Amino acid sequence: MTNQSRKPDSRELPAYTIPEAAHYLNIPVSTIRYWTTGKDSNKGVIKPALAEQRPVLLSFYNLIELHLLGVIRREHNVRLPVVRSAIKYLEKQFGIKDHPLIRREMQTDGADLFIEHLGALVNISSNGQQEMRSMLDAALKRIERDDSGLPRKLFPFTRSKPAESPNVVVIDPALSGGRPVIAGTGLATEIITERFRAGESIKELARDYERTEEEIQEAIRCETQIAA
Repeated sequence: MTNQSRKPDSRELPAYTIPEAAHYLNIPVSTIRYWTTGKDSNKGVIKPALAEQRPVLLSFYNLIELHLLGVIRREHNVRLPVVRSAIKYLEKQFGIKDHPLIRREMQTDGADLFIEHLGALVNISSNGQQEMRSMLDAALKRIERDDSGLPRKLFPFTRSKPAESPNVVVIDPALSGGRPVIAGTGLATEIITERFRAGESIKELARDYERTEEEIQEAIRCETQIAA
């Protein structure tokens, strides 16, 4: 019997440019480039799915990593070497070589270990660590996992205040080429927003697509929010 090669996991494949990832996650392009490719003598802390060619391409798993690291940037402008050290600490604690941030362990004690290590390396107060943990919890809850504990869907933040972001828009590698869609559908947020920019109202779009006005509004927010 001939052994069949394993079908590539779409979550690991190169699919997103750095500007696309920045757009979907509402994180500055410069920050994502710094985290993935580094600068000067500092190497990146996330290994892109395709780093040897240009443009650099990121996988869905890379998006998950960036989604979680975005919490750190929002709360504290932690330097790259410190983040790298904290990630290596997780690798050692979990015995995981690749993508420790995306593992199910982060849902339990991993988040605490990560934040505590950051706090030991930089001047983050006890209150600051509590705030970061709260933000990280919110980010982790927006990840849907498969039976093995690996991420399969991401509900990106669509508002500047994460707590106010409903789970309406989803990034699913199995739908629309991994581009954001309205959850439970294959309706790409990009197409909805193009029609809105062309002059169609939210009410008209909701009627045409048979979705609620809130869903249409969140789809547009996903495409029009500006990373800051």
